[in-house]
Amino acid sequence: MLFSEPQVRIWLYTQPTDMRKSYNGLSALVKSTLQDNPLSGDLFVFVNRRQNQMKVLYFDRSGYCIWSKRLEQGQFVVRNDPCGKKELNWTQLKLLLDGIEIKKCRQYKRYSHPVQG
Repeated sequence: MLFSEPQVRIWLYTQPTDMRKSYNGLSALVKSTLQDNPLSGDLFVFVNRRQNQMKVLYFDRSGYCIWSKRLEQGQFVVRNDPCGKKELNWTQLKLLLDGIEIKKCRQYKRYSHPVQG
């Protein structure tokens, strides 16, 4: 997954997802359940009930893309959230992919260039 645009947002769907879903099914889930636009260019991350498979749906200006990962051993650590989605940053996504969960940590304030809309 190579994304050079720093303004790309990452959304983790915290409920278990049927991994048989593909482009149409996942984009419909983004529209109906997450109340978001799948054509926005944002990344939408889905994990199955057993938490050993992950799919990332995104739109790259010309069509939908799905990145998929299946673990041979272990699980992705995803905590259910009442609102159904959680925003991640690149570091949090990388930690999730690597199987690292940080329960208690403090992130110090850093400069962030404002996004022009």
